[in-house]
Formats: sequence, structure tokens, C-alpha cells
Amino acid sequence: MTADRQKSLPDLPAWVDSRQSQGLYFFSREEALRSLQQTEAAFKQAAARLAKKKRIARIHRGFFIIIPLEYAATGILPAEWFIADLMNYIGQPYYVGLLSAAALHGAAHQQPQQFHVVTTSPLREMRTNGLAITFFSKTKFTQAQLTKIKVQTGHIRVSTPEATAIDLIRYARRIGGLDRVLTVLQELGEVMEPDKLVEAAKADEKMAYTQRLGFLLERAGFSDLTRRLSQWVQERNPLHARLEPSMPTRGCKKDERWKILVNIDVEGDL
Repeated sequence: MTADRQKSLPDLPAWVDSRQSQGLYFFSREEALRSLQQTEAAFKQAAARLAKKKRIARIHRGFFIIIPLEYAATGILPAEWFIADLMNYIGQPYYVGLLSAAALHGAAHQQPQQFHVVTTSPLREMRTNGLAITFFSKTKFTQAQLTKIKVQTGHIRVSTPEATAIDLIRYARRIGGLDRVLTVLQELGEVMEPDKLVEAAKADEKMAYTQRLGFLLERAGFSDLTRRLSQWVQERNPLHARLEPSMPTRGCKKDERWKILVNIDVEGDL
């Protein structure tokens, strides 16, 4: 590279400023090296300086986010600003789910301390500057019902309220247990629709999850919402399912409407 050519290339701080001015709040190591034509060592030094100033943060190996001035104090962006670009970089499909999806749908009584993402293969939790992104792998990923929600940087894929509710049951033990699930459902039920609830249950194909969800939604005060779902369950006459799979059932009550063995007391916070 000639000296004139080298002088015409921007340095990393200027290049980061340029990306932000275009509405881009992320970059990969490969993009930076290609655009700046720096050595790996020079890039690492420049990136370390910017990270120390809280201008950038490394989220994943080779993937960085750009921190605008209004987020300099925390040194991190809301995960929904960059989750689509991060998952594209990793090369795995995704949707925002569970407590994070519930919060985006308005059930934000208990703001999640982690950002929940559902994908196809296991990924380790990512932690940076107080932000934790927790991943849940799902075998029948393509059957999930999704919607798009607009965020600062574009649109992200999010499970519908009804699909979110089923996932809350599926991963209940990982998100704090059925008490927490019931608390979220007490708010999430407000934006769910009867027909879409049945559609989500059909798409999921796991009857025990549907039975538990129907029982808890009714417990949360949404009998009208669950009427069609209850009819659909009764038509299939499933086996009784444990409300809490890990607990014994000896001497427990039976709920015949949902075919549930009520082997645990569940209490919501609302």
C-alpha cells in the first residue's frame, strides 16, 4: 500500500463514527480489517482503546456494537438494537422469546434481567457490561408463530403472545418456575386472542404444554380466552399431565377440564 493510499483510509474511530451516521450500530472484525486495511495487531489496539472509552463493546467473538453518546454511561445498547445482526453474524435463525417477548408485548411487570433468544442450536450465554443474552434451543423451531416488532434499528422477529405463552411453559424451570410464569400470564393474557391461542397450540404439537397453559390462564382469570382452547383439548381427550413435571402426584387433585394433575400450588404476584 502506498503512503498516499494509507493516509486516505480512515482510522477505526472515524470509521465507527461513519457507520453510526448511517444508522449502523454494529460491525464485525472482518469488516473493519477489510475497510481499514489494518493489521490484526493494529485493529486490536485501536479496538481496545475505543472499548476503554465505552465507544464500542465486544458482544461475541469478532462482533462489536457501537455505543452512541446517550448510552456511554452504561457502555451497552439494548439487545433488541443488534440481536438480528448478531444472529445473522453467528449464522443461526432466531426469535426473541419468553420473558423478553412478553415484555415487548406489554407484560413488563417483571422486567427480565436477561434477554431471551430462541434458536436452533445451543449457544452459550453472552455477558457484556451488565447485559446477559440467554439462548434457548428448540427442535421444532420453524413451527413457532412469529411477528415483527419495530425497534430503533429496524425490525426484529418476536414470538406472538400466544406462542410466547407456550414457550413460557416449555422453559418454565429455566425462567424461575410456574409462579413466575403465572405472573407473566396475568399481563400477557390481556393481548392474547382465542383463535390464535388454539393455532399456537396446534403448531406446537405438545399437548402437555397446552394443558398446563390452559390451566394457568384460567387461574390468571382468562376463562373467556381459553374457552375454545379447552374445547380443542377435550376433543383430543389427552392423558392427564402433571402441572409440575418434576413433582410427585400421589394424593394430588385432578382438574378434569384441562386433564391436569395439580401437584403444586401456583401463585402469581399480581
